[in-house]
Amino acid sequence: MSGRARLALCAWAATLMAACALLPLVEPATWILQAALLLGIQTGVGAATRRVPLARPLTVAAQALVTLMLLSLVFARQQAFLGLFPGPEAFVRFSDLLQQGSDDIARYAIPAPLTSDGIRLMIIGGVLVIGLVVDTLAVTFRSAAPAGLPLLALYSVAAGLSDGGADWLWFLVAAAGYLLLLLAEGRERLSQWGRVFGGASRTPGAESGGPVAPVRTGRRIGVVALGVALVVPLALPAMNGGLLDATGTGVGSGSGGGGTISAVNPLVTLRDDLNVDEDRQVLSLKTDDNTDLSNLYLRIVSLDTFDGTSWKPSKRSITAVPDGAFPTPRGLGADVKRAEIETTISASGTYAQTWLPMPYPPSGVQINGDWRYEPEGMTLVGDKGQTTRGATYEVKSLDVRPTAEQLIAAPPPPPALERDYTELPDSLPGVVARTAREITADAKNPYEQAVALQDYFAVTGGFEYDTQVDVGSGSQAIARFLRDKQGFCVHFSFAMAAMARSLGIPARVAVGFAPGSPQADGSVSVGLKDAHAWPELYFEGVGWTRFEPTPNRGSVPSYTVPDATGSTLPDVTQPSLETSTAPSAAPSTSESCTAEQKKLEACESETPAAALGGGDDGLKWYWALLLALGGLALALAIPSAPMLWRLRNRSVRLGAHGRTEADAARHTLAVWLELTDTAWDHGILPDESQTPRKAAARIVRLGHLDPTAAAAVHRVADAVEQVLYAPRPRPTAGLAQDVRLAIDGLRSTVGRGTKLRAVVAPRSTARVVWALSDWWTDVRSRAAAARPNLRRPSGQQG
Repeated sequence: MSGRARLALCAWAATLMAACALLPLVEPATWILQAALLLGIQTGVGAATRRVPLARPLTVAAQALVTLMLLSLVFARQQAFLGLFPGPEAFVRFSDLLQQGSDDIARYAIPAPLTSDGIRLMIIGGVLVIGLVVDTLAVTFRSAAPAGLPLLALYSVAAGLSDGGADWLWFLVAAAGYLLLLLAEGRERLSQWGRVFGGASRTPGAESGGPVAPVRTGRRIGVVALGVALVVPLALPAMNGGLLDATGTGVGSGSGGGGTISAVNPLVTLRDDLNVDEDRQVLSLKTDDNTDLSNLYLRIVSLDTFDGTSWKPSKRSITAVPDGAFPTPRGLGADVKRAEIETTISASGTYAQTWLPMPYPPSGVQINGDWRYEPEGMTLVGDKGQTTRGATYEVKSLDVRPTAEQLIAAPPPPPALERDYTELPDSLPGVVARTAREITADAKNPYEQAVALQDYFAVTGGFEYDTQVDVGSGSQAIARFLRDKQGFCVHFSFAMAAMARSLGIPARVAVGFAPGSPQADGSVSVGLKDAHAWPELYFEGVGWTRFEPTPNRGSVPSYTVPDATGSTLPDVTQPSLETSTAPSAAPSTSESCTAEQKKLEACESETPAAALGGGDDGLKWYWALLLALGGLALALAIPSAPMLWRLRNRSVRLGAHGRTEADAARHTLAVWLELTDTAWDHGILPDESQTPRKAAARIVRLGHLDPTAAAAVHRVADAVEQVLYAPRPRPTAGLAQDVRLAIDGLRSTVGRGTKLRAVVAPRSTARVVWALSDWWTDVRSRAAAARPNLRRPSGQQG
């Protein structure tokens, strides 16, 4: 095996070893076998094109093209031409898969199930891209050291998403692959240049001059460096929590957790629920004492971490579900009025949610299956794939009824809680806090500030509930929402929680279901379109308290509405305070309906276009741009083909040939051909009837070459005569440099037009036409010779 082939094989192995860090992120891990096969084909194409040889950019282009064809074969076979060649439909398919993979990444925690092609395309495609970069740097350009950067990027992505555990093992594997690549490059360089370190071999009889010493030295250095990299982090525990630390957001395992929690992102679920074409029942609520459930919110999870673009659940420790009564909710005082409600909840067989929908705060749960308890949010999370599908469970919950006076008199929250739940990122636009201060300018305490924010969004601010609005994403999303004043529950709850935090009020966002529709049998039906999000603000002595800023959704809490005598609120909000409990056989049909409107079937139907970021099933603009750039590149490549062919020919002819007597003649004649073709490109037609000496004199005379360039031309001609007529042709040093001197001389004596034509449209490309003509003539001659003689007389025997 040649040194270049060995280096390519090591680049393939190093990429795969770094990709092993992705194994804990998804399950099952069979994807790595497919990635290894596709990466091997990519590496083989690179080895073949380098052996031709092709120019380095063409080698990379060939590998990239084959990679795209492989991805089309695996992921877009139906949309690709002949199942292999990608077209516009294939790129649309790639775009859809990438969007699906992005949604699945947001939907699932680690390890995510590898059930869709979206995540598989992102992982395998990412490995192939990294492999192409590593192969280009280490093999094509023979620089293995910079190839460690893409390998580090691949490992860093995996380590940043991983939950820890065996990260040191994957680092060891990735580092070993990189060291293997470095040693392979060093061995190849030594094989070309010979022994670097002097001195005789210490082993008697061993050959001197081999690359044993430097290879051994490199191995020792690599082993020591790897050991230091593994030991130092263990000796410095204060270094955790850095960029690659796995601890972050999301629900994970904790003491007594008993397994890995794979949790569905509630925002993605909410967005999907609001996009359904037809509402369907997912939950049914009922109590034995016919308690009014028309105002009962079902809370799934709270989002308490805000990074400037979205809200997420923090990573909390989980424990076993408490036997008997749950602990008293944080901050709830004994003087706050409350009543206990016992609710039986049944989930449909089509509704699979990892978090358990429950009224807040729960005081006890009876449910079968693998569930764990998260104390901070008082939520239950499914373990080992446990979901709500078809489950029936009983929940005891507290109906907390604080008064406005109790909320006004609430003391400051504990410093630790205030610090954690009022944190805002620096990227949050200043208009958010500025608007919050303007709205609450007349408020005298946090309670009045919270009510003012709720009224601003729900009544006085001129906001419209619209599920079709596209307010975008990123740090400017809230600012755009405040400017355009259109959105749905996610936007209202996000904005109010962020503004409350800017005022120093602890806040978080709850995700779950708004009150459903009463049924004839006394139960309440909760449909997908009842999915909802609302802010929760903390008041010491009461605890986490629900607010409702979304217009015409759910019910406005009674403790946020002043007495009728002193109320400044319009009457439009009053129907939502006391919703009707009259039975109705119709389930909820609109996410903007109150219970009364649902009972009367006065709701308008929804379109499925509602989404957090909007959607478009057509060709994405960036793919259209990519196709346009591809067409432009093709349009430029066709007229530039002669120039590229000429540059490639010159590179091959003047390359590293002629070092031995065996190929001295071939190298010398190739150099001479390059000289005559360059003269032809500059207007000096070749004359095959002349001897090399006379042809050289003709080039010097017609090209008006200076003495230096003329001497170089004659030296090349002398070398040609030597290989043509000498008994044993010997290699002549410096011929390629002589041709370059002659080329410089020819360029210096012609005008700009001739010089430009020599580069862009060289005349010597006519040799391609001649070669094709000769090939076609030869093919016809062979075909004629193989054709049977049909004109043989009928009576003549062969």
